[in-house]
Amino acid sequence: MKIELLTKNDNLSVQNKIISQIRDLINIKNLEPGDKLPSERMLSEKFEVTRSTVREAIQKLEFFGLLNSIPQSGTFVANIGVIALNGMIEDILRLDTPDFKSLVETRILLELKTVRLASLRRTEDDLKHLKSTLDAHEKKVLNGEDAVQEDLLFHLAIAKASRNSSMNTFMLTITPEIITNFEKHHVCSKNQVMSSIKEHKDIYDAIKNKNPKEAKDKMKAHFKILYQYCYNIK
Repeated sequence: MKIELLTKNDNLSVQNKIISQIRDLINIKNLEPGDKLPSERMLSEKFEVTRSTVREAIQKLEFFGLLNSIPQSGTFVANIGVIALNGMIEDILRLDTPDFKSLVETRILLELKTVRLASLRRTEDDLKHLKSTLDAHEKKVLNGEDAVQEDLLFHLAIAKASRNSSMNTFMLTITPEIITNFEKHHVCSKNQVMSSIKEHKDIYDAIKNKNPKEAKDKMKAHFKILYQYCYNIK
């Protein structure tokens, strides 16, 4: 299984331009919470961009809770005041592409929470999914193949088992950039990759045994090298 990059830096400026135009449209038409936006086709024609570009901008605003898309019905302004909406859009437009250190720090903080919740809430289906990602990672490592994506798929499976949709969404959002930067920075040495097999198994066993403290401790141990790496980044 491959994890595709969801965002591209070269598309950010175009996406931000569309977001600005959607904001202006809402203000010009005095749209209120619950009011419907024009269709993607109409917006793409008005803004002279592709429908996929409009869709990406809408999805970003939907992610931050400013728009609601309802299948077969359309896209609507969320239940938020105009002043708050404009302020939040301004903040969104100022967001920078996160640096590698920020991404990893966020991932560590999230995963110490998700692994604890996963150990409390996991189902038998979750365990099966975790085991399959665990085995896929081990197989690639032992074959001397790049296993970065399989590594992160294991961690995404933990986020899913946490049954916290917000944390799961955040993990899915930052994972593509983490994969790209891992490959660029070559964070893990061969010995570290081999040791990660046992560390993953320890985490899996703690989740299987429904031991949240052990699960969190094992995840901390797993992230020891990343902690040191982040500390050394200027």
